[in-house]
Amino acid sequence: MIKFEDVFFQYSSSKKTALSNINLEIKEGRWLSVLGKNGSGKSTLMKLIYGQNLATSGKVTFNNKEYNKELYDDIKNKIAIVFQNPDNQFVGSTVEEDIAFGLENKNLPRDEMEKIIGEVLDIVDMKNYRKFEPSSLSGGQKQRVAIASALALRPEVLILDEATSMLDPVARKSILGYIKKINREQKLTIISITHDAEESIYSDNIIILEKGTIVYNG
Repeated sequence: MIKFEDVFFQYSSSKKTALSNINLEIKEGRWLSVLGKNGSGKSTLMKLIYGQNLATSGKVTFNNKEYNKELYDDIKNKIAIVFQNPDNQFVGSTVEEDIAFGLENKNLPRDEMEKIIGEVLDIVDMKNYRKFEPSSLSGGQKQRVAIASALALRPEVLILDEATSMLDPVARKSILGYIKKINREQKLTIISITHDAEESIYSDNIIILEKGTIVYNG
């Protein structure tokens, strides 16, 4: 699905390569955990997967199409990201308005939007909170809404960018359980960017990054 072949990446503002000799295949329907300390290259790898940056050298492909500026809009429609702090993602005054925002950008009919909103809230057990203000929710509930908003876009890949790092252990376990359920039932490809080794128990594959290189892949 997503493949890295001999990929190097260097920021224009730096003399050092942020990623070196990355060879990686992310298979459809699998859960990949990307582990590493701060500065190991995790965020840079995510930006290449999402198409925010293009490789300095080497090749990154999505469904056998090489990443380029022309492909960027297509990739954005197929990859959704849930970030560390859900408060930074909310744009609506209620839960349903927040989920509807991304759907409105796709110009979907209202009745279809209503159906999708109900479906994704049901998946994360938040149907009863549809009319609630996001600010009134707990941290775990906010993250579930953020996941629902991402799922509403019908992505092929869901990226979790340190998405559970601000949650307490109970909420973290609950969120990861929901995502594993989605991964299994919908065959949704999951990429988890994390520094928490415990998250890796939910995944099918693990890579560990250190100073921009993959030191473990298995």
